[in-house]
Amino acid sequence: MITPSRNVPVAILTVLMAACGDDAARFPNGGGGGAGSAWQPGVFEPASAFQAQCVSPRSGINPATNQPYPDAQGTITDENNFLRSYSDDTYLWYDEIVDQDPGLFVSQTSYFNELKTTSITPSGQPKDRFHFTVDSDAWFNLSQSGAAAGYGAQWALVSLSPPREVVVAYTEPSSPATDPQVDLARGARVVAVDGFDIDTSTQDGIAALNAGLFPSDAGETHSFLVQDVGSQNSRSVTMTSAIIESQPVKNVRVLDTPTGRVGYVLFNDHIATAELALIDAVNQLNAGDGIDDLVLDIRYNGGGFLALASELAYMIAGPAATAGRAFELLQFNDKHPVTDPVTGREISPTPFFDTTLGPPFNAPPEQALPTLDLPRVFVITSPSTCSASEAIMNGLRGVDIEVIQVGSTTCGKPYGFYPTDNCGTTYFTIQFRGVNDKDFGAYIDGFSPANTQTSIGVVVPGCSVADDFTAGLGDPNEDRLAAALTYRDAQTCPATPEPVGGVLSKSGAQLNAADGIVPKSLWHTNRIMLP
Repeated sequence: MITPSRNVPVAILTVLMAACGDDAARFPNGGGGGAGSAWQPGVFEPASAFQAQCVSPRSGINPATNQPYPDAQGTITDENNFLRSYSDDTYLWYDEIVDQDPGLFVSQTSYFNELKTTSITPSGQPKDRFHFTVDSDAWFNLSQSGAAAGYGAQWALVSLSPPREVVVAYTEPSSPATDPQVDLARGARVVAVDGFDIDTSTQDGIAALNAGLFPSDAGETHSFLVQDVGSQNSRSVTMTSAIIESQPVKNVRVLDTPTGRVGYVLFNDHIATAELALIDAVNQLNAGDGIDDLVLDIRYNGGGFLALASELAYMIAGPAATAGRAFELLQFNDKHPVTDPVTGREISPTPFFDTTLGPPFNAPPEQALPTLDLPRVFVITSPSTCSASEAIMNGLRGVDIEVIQVGSTTCGKPYGFYPTDNCGTTYFTIQFRGVNDKDFGAYIDGFSPANTQTSIGVVVPGCSVADDFTAGLGDPNEDRLAAALTYRDAQTCPATPEPVGGVLSKSGAQLNAADGIVPKSLWHTNRIMLP
């Protein structure tokens, strides 16, 4: 079971229903372990003293290690004590945790939810809004390929409350969504799911929307009523879910403008198969006369392998700008200024990788990466631009490559963690922040284009522009790409910088162009560190 968090797409519409989580599942007098925990405030034994002491020990072989599970019989209090000590040792803000008796909590997740800071950011958001857990088997399966059940249609949840608006942000090729009998395209609006209107208010209806939009397994068949962009009529389609592996790099093209050649790349996921695709994209842009500028579209890229972010940043900037410079340095809490507390290795910067890295990536190892050698890059962003994608922006800014941002404020996640399994649950507690070569990583409220009116983070030159679901990604008439091309020539932004309420991005458009939520799996929305 996945604990709800900003990054979890599972049952996203259930926020409309009454919830009864286990956060309140606590009782006095040592209920978790029966006889109490012998808790002493501020006194912490090593986490290893409690590790793998489980209420329900596992047997057999751990697929993640190919070794037998180390689990032994224990109690909930043992598991909670592990979390308490592990958090005190590795949590980035360990000194902001309120120390509570682990024996007073009836479940591990309810206790884990308490082991974080309650501070807020300057914009009023929780400083730690990325604290979550996931079943260890589910995490392992997801981590192997980044694949998950779906239709190959990435939904954008523009409005969660009636009048709801769920539209297609993009599709994957050769998927159920692009089957000729279905033929979904960007901007298609969901009108109904399995006979329930998208504005249903019943519990059964909400459950049907969740089940249809976010199938749990491959082989599920659901019916949809959809309305295509530009059409006044709805049509019925039926899709059967499958295991979808995303095509992370799409729509690579060169746009010839009166003032030069502009490359465009849509980069959606930092997954292992992106390495070769990014190399091919750079080679394509370098062909012929090359390009004078690049528009990197990462509006839907929630993160993934940090090493790929480093490779791409190098390919944009080239060797002269990056030689001897750090792409990102991980900083842990003040207990660990020199050594990584999880790996035990000396802390050293992630460089701008200039060669391919080998497995798990898909290009042959130790091959020189091609470069564009550009002094600046235009990035298209949204609140779904997160983690490793923000690291591209921050890493390039750290070596004085000009970053011009078009779109909206990014998610604000300069942090990361090592997935930590104990007794069948994998815990994600923030353990480090990433800083660039200038020692900057304080973008907790994201990066914001310069004329942003609300949700302002670190201000970056550029334009705040609403997402435009009426045009294809890579179409020079799509509002965000059009704004990037205009800013490139005139350093001016559209007259209306961002949507307010029901304002549409284009006159006559039939859908609201606010960013909404673009839900992706946990694997696609975090910094993933290589072993």
